[in-house]
Amino acid sequence: MVTLRVNGQERSFDGDPAMPLLWYLRDELGLTGTKFGCGVALCGACTVHLDGEAVRACGVLMSDVAGKKVATIEGLDANGNHPVQKAWRTLNVPQCGYCQAGQIMQAAALLATKPSPSDAQITDAMTGNICRCGCYQRILAAVKLASTGA
Repeated sequence: MVTLRVNGQERSFDGDPAMPLLWYLRDELGLTGTKFGCGVALCGACTVHLDGEAVRACGVLMSDVAGKKVATIEGLDANGNHPVQKAWRTLNVPQCGYCQAGQIMQAAALLATKPSPSDAQITDAMTGNICRCGCYQRILAAVKLASTGA
């Protein structure tokens, strides 16, 4: 039995401890904002926070999350008004939108540890999150905007 907190709610899982966290979130809890991209933790579409750190949910096993806190895009802000989400809307960041939940979760984790990152720090932190539409300039601008609190 694995007990964890997901978006502030205590949850229990009594299934295969080798199940990836991604499938638990999507299939068991119905939190489909976390996307399946590559399945090998390289694209960032499945980025969530594990005890505040950005991780790829497809590469984290249920056995690894016992006693931990998981936050998904649905739990970032109840009304979708986290500073990163607001900046994303202000600057119309997404094109297709598929990668955006992972991008937002990665950016939120960065700003939680570095509230005023440089362009180089933003680029470095966001490098593992792939956007097939090439919205990188808007992503950088949105993270900068979110860091100002505007």
